[in-house]
Amino acid sequence: MPKTLDAAPPRRATRRAAWLLGPAMVAGVAYLDPGNVASNMTAGAVFGYLLVWVVVLGNVTAWLIQYLSAKLGIVTGESLPQLLGRRIHRPWLRRAYWLQAELVAMATDVAEVIGGAVALNLLFGIPLLWGGAITGVVSIGLLLVQSRRGARAFETVVIGLLVIIAVGFSAGLFFAPPDPVGVVGGLVPRFDGATSVLLAASILGATIMPHAIYAHSALSRDRFAPAEPTAAADLEAARGVSTPRLLRATRWDVTIALAVAGTVNLAILLLAAANLTGVDGTDSLEGAYAALRDGLGPLVATLFAVGLLASGLASTSVGAYAGAEIMHGLLRVRVPLLARRLVTLVPALAILGLGIDPTVALVLSQVVLSFGIPFALIPLVVLTSRRDLLGVHRNRPLTTAAGVVASVFLVALNAVLLWLVFSGG
Repeated sequence: MPKTLDAAPPRRATRRAAWLLGPAMVAGVAYLDPGNVASNMTAGAVFGYLLVWVVVLGNVTAWLIQYLSAKLGIVTGESLPQLLGRRIHRPWLRRAYWLQAELVAMATDVAEVIGGAVALNLLFGIPLLWGGAITGVVSIGLLLVQSRRGARAFETVVIGLLVIIAVGFSAGLFFAPPDPVGVVGGLVPRFDGATSVLLAASILGATIMPHAIYAHSALSRDRFAPAEPTAAADLEAARGVSTPRLLRATRWDVTIALAVAGTVNLAILLLAAANLTGVDGTDSLEGAYAALRDGLGPLVATLFAVGLLASGLASTSVGAYAGAEIMHGLLRVRVPLLARRLVTLVPALAILGLGIDPTVALVLSQVVLSFGIPFALIPLVVLTSRRDLLGVHRNRPLTTAAGVVASVFLVALNAVLLWLVFSGG
């Protein structure tokens, strides 16, 4: 019988437990992409502390969703797109599902490339179109690390960028801390017109990323896949790690990743609420950068731009990985990752080339992501509650109930958004 992690000596078990961490940190980068920055910065600048509760609620919900996604990949040895691809039998329905998932992945890519282009423009004055191209080329380099050096090396690079992102977006709070009373008041759920609902949907779309749901199951599958193809029933023996121990480590992994992502997202909104409310032009990334530079100094503004650049570079590679997995799982077509990366650069570069406002494109891309959430979340909750698929590791009734509540809330928010926008409310 193979020796598992549970049977390892204490010191060795500790080292191996740390080795199990990582996939959630990579998936967590999706929660810190330039779309998050634009949505949270705009929300803070326009409405102050009003939407603090949306950031907190989104992060708590994201914890549950990402853990379920990781659990699905670990227990079954397959990604969510793979499982859906085998269960959606009608070809036209499978293609329709792929199309909406692909649009979500493209919206993600638009946000990430544009964010990197804006950062390069702010730091070095590089034209936006060329900045988008450079961001795409660097992301190809990151994908080469993943394809040639493996999951662990890719995780190391992305986690390094995550540290830069955290420092860049949080530094300003040490120079200009937010109002504690305003922060507490922002925890009370409420809206202020259609624009606040639009921004709330944008924040949720940026926080609970559909492509991160698809990607996390695949990252966990790839990270803990045995050396040789193995039947799902034999996965635990092939890994040499007990599934309960792996799931416990995954809960820690998700907790750490979402704690970092949630803190940074909240820091972005609070930075804008404390320093940019009422300041002209701060509803754009360029305006926010200028306001930070004028109000808090060039150091804070530069750190913000560096964080934005790291955000674009890290998240665009994760988005490309997710898009490739979506196509492979649902259409059973394997397109080389680098070739796909080149194709998916086209929409973002087109937007930059046409001169469309980058911040508007970023915020609207996050709304598109918000509408894609139910299509990923509802199947995830259903599949992880099935005994015939996950066995003893299926969701407990309370977990399934929480997933249903999250799904209903997100669908209802999008319905309210449509009503307010089209009714002129």
